[in-house]
Amino acid sequence: MHEARVNTNSTDQHAIQPWQPLAQQAAFRHVLEAFSYPGRVVSLGAAPNDTLTMLLATLVDAGVTLADPLNQVSADDRRRLDAQLALPDRAQFVVSQGAHVPDYQPVLGTLESPEHGATVIVCVESLGEGARLDLTGPGIDGETTLHVAGMAPGWWIQRSRWNTSFPMGVDLILVAGRRLVALPRTTRIQVKGAH
Repeated sequence: MHEARVNTNSTDQHAIQPWQPLAQQAAFRHVLEAFSYPGRVVSLGAAPNDTLTMLLATLVDAGVTLADPLNQVSADDRRRLDAQLALPDRAQFVVSQGAHVPDYQPVLGTLESPEHGATVIVCVESLGEGARLDLTGPGIDGETTLHVAGMAPGWWIQRSRWNTSFPMGVDLILVAGRRLVALPRTTRIQVKGAH
């Protein structure tokens, strides 16, 4: 994960653990909320260093493919996820890092099956500070603003390229600390500041 590991303190001892089925169900509801309201930052309740793991434990299983080109997921967690490992251009889920502009072409789906487009999970430094993004589209009442730190400007160029043939494209989930935000392919993004 891009963030430095955080020492466990008394509040983290009560954090939700990623491998508990009830915790995964609760996390799934939060992920649905994030996709229903793009730009809304939600918390999975996991310890800061477990949010990526919680998200993957919620979305990934033996029936899907996962790419982790920057090795952000520990070998133990990859084993527990039981996902089929794949290259980023063939995976249904891709874990990436905001500081590194992707040099791959993720799965975009087809006109007949756009839902087969990849979900790209990007670890960033912060949600709430950094570059200003003005968001519009389905699930957003008018316009909303999101601030993201630790996302190289080239990411937004790549996302735009990947989503030019709507309904084909990719959905992004940005993860920072305990929080995440969803940016579906239907969300229009206007970047208003440096990363």
